[in-house]
Amino acid sequence: MLETGALLDISRFIIGILLLGYASYTDIKTRRAANILWIIMAIAGVILLIIQAFTNPFTNYLYLLFIPVMIALIYGFFQLRLIFGGADAKALMALAILVPLQPAIDQFPLLGRSIFPGSWTIFSNSVIIFLVIPITLLIYNAAKRNIQFPYCLLGYKMSIEKAKQTFVWPMEVIEDGERHFAYLPKEFDVDDELAQFEKLGYTDIWVTPKIPFMIPLLIGFIITFLAGDILLTLMNIII
Repeated sequence: MLETGALLDISRFIIGILLLGYASYTDIKTRRAANILWIIMAIAGVILLIIQAFTNPFTNYLYLLFIPVMIALIYGFFQLRLIFGGADAKALMALAILVPLQPAIDQFPLLGRSIFPGSWTIFSNSVIIFLVIPITLLIYNAAKRNIQFPYCLLGYKMSIEKAKQTFVWPMEVIEDGERHFAYLPKEFDVDDELAQFEKLGYTDIWVTPKIPFMIPLLIGFIITFLAGDILLTLMNIII
């Protein structure tokens, strides 16, 4: 029979899957995720911590100090515009409350418990998953025989007509009547930018998908509970 701590971690896992899963769905469809999801997650996290305090007094609650640390760190990343949109930052802040401790459910995580707070492991796992995207894009472009660096690591070719109907950023801009690579996608008016290409007779363009970080976050959350800390495991292998 599972211990109370494991049952609470199962509850955290289910709550996280449901809320992050729904947020990922709405993020893909509309590029939005409702704030109520993170309020529910944070409240659920507080309730579970209170239950854990009464049922398992031997838990190392020093990890709770990392809750404000993680929230401040994520807020700082958001202000610096590193990786996150507003929903991603709020999700990570709520996860700092929901999963402040390393989860442990029977034999999971398979790689063992990390020395870092649970929310940090979720974050680092998510970033690693996000960094796999260029490899995926390279394989996709190789299959399409569109190998052109650095475009093929950051996006793919798409018809301008289709780009108008899809969540993408152009990776090319028109300057002095010629097309040039844009190293970083900019928040310009995409329709106006695409219109410039059409006026010059272009039919396709390199684009980068607006991939919601919510999806790697969901995958990173699942990996944390089932596998463990990928970054720490890789560091141990290298060392």
